[in-house]
Amino acid sequence: MNTILFDGPERKNFLPFTYTRPVAELRIGILTLREKWEKFLNCKTSTKTEKYLSEKWSLKTAKENLYINPTFLPDEKLVKQIKSLKTEEKLIWENAVIAFVAKEENSDFTAFKSVEAKEKPLHIAYSHDLFSKNEEAISRDFQLLTKGRKSAEIPEDVFVKNKENIFIEEGAKLTNCSLNAENGFIYIGKNAEVMEGVLVRGSLALCNNSYLNMGAKIYGATTIGPYSKVGGEVNNSVIIGYSNKGHEGFLGNSVLGEWCNIGADSNTSNLKNNYAEVRIWDYEAERFSSTGLQFCGLMMGDHSKCGINTMFNTGTVVGVSANIYGAGFPRNFIPSFTWGGSSKMITYRINKVFEVAEKVMARRAIDFSEKDKKILEYIFEETQKYRRD
Repeated sequence: MNTILFDGPERKNFLPFTYTRPVAELRIGILTLREKWEKFLNCKTSTKTEKYLSEKWSLKTAKENLYINPTFLPDEKLVKQIKSLKTEEKLIWENAVIAFVAKEENSDFTAFKSVEAKEKPLHIAYSHDLFSKNEEAISRDFQLLTKGRKSAEIPEDVFVKNKENIFIEEGAKLTNCSLNAENGFIYIGKNAEVMEGVLVRGSLALCNNSYLNMGAKIYGATTIGPYSKVGGEVNNSVIIGYSNKGHEGFLGNSVLGEWCNIGADSNTSNLKNNYAEVRIWDYEAERFSSTGLQFCGLMMGDHSKCGINTMFNTGTVVGVSANIYGAGFPRNFIPSFTWGGSSKMITYRINKVFEVAEKVMARRAIDFSEKDKKILEYIFEETQKYRRD
């Protein structure tokens, strides 16, 4: 059956990350949500998303279509129930729609017959779920990707604990480092590199072509997406991909999008001095809302960057294409396309955004396309209300 991953009501809760991508392209564990579903279903999927994203992520329909909300993570039992759905039936959990089957281009499932999920699914509903539920997601992906396979050999100069919980893909390079998998799985992707003196305490997902720089200290549950470079101290964070935090400094309970860069010796606070629940910017409510978490650091959207020695307050949300620098703590909500720091923020002109994006993406041999430009132009207009100048 033709399968479509659709943006459900959770999309706004994942801003600023879903400004630049459909929900299906979010990463938690080792794989993106799309990659998880395609592996379980053994098929390619298309996307029903916002109109301005649809040119890059297109929708393909057929006479009969299976629609899946990818914020519900797949497992064998859930997939079995989804495959058993009949036309004009929907699978639900606590009134939330997980999947439905519809004819042709009809995606209005309101009148469809409801089928209750037999077991509680793993569901991510907010941006901070990407790190707070990452432990279970890494465990699931590790078992999915390594079942029936044999890990590449671990070099003799690598210190190892619980070797059975470690999997090294072919082409990965490890030199005189420490891998402690007592408390969680450690997955090292193809052509990734773990340099001398790195200390890893699982769970860790180091995806393909990414680097852990010398002396890095990584605590679980952490995901470092493809083509990223990481150094310093990182705890329970998700880097979606193509981003750098290459130097000393602390990143904790945080999420970074793609094409981000964290300057040397920059630090995130992930715990308030009074140990209270952390509040972060809520794009849908347009105010700060409680996360229900005691630990929450930085949420940084795609193409955003900060200069050396930047200090981020607990629960800081940075939009798309922001450039942050200067002394003191910047605001804990930094709108998209802003430039500056604690003393003053001005609008980051769109032509300058394009210049930088083109240079940054070229370093990874990826073209900054006209589709990418149109997406950023739309976001620039959409987020104008948050900028003051």
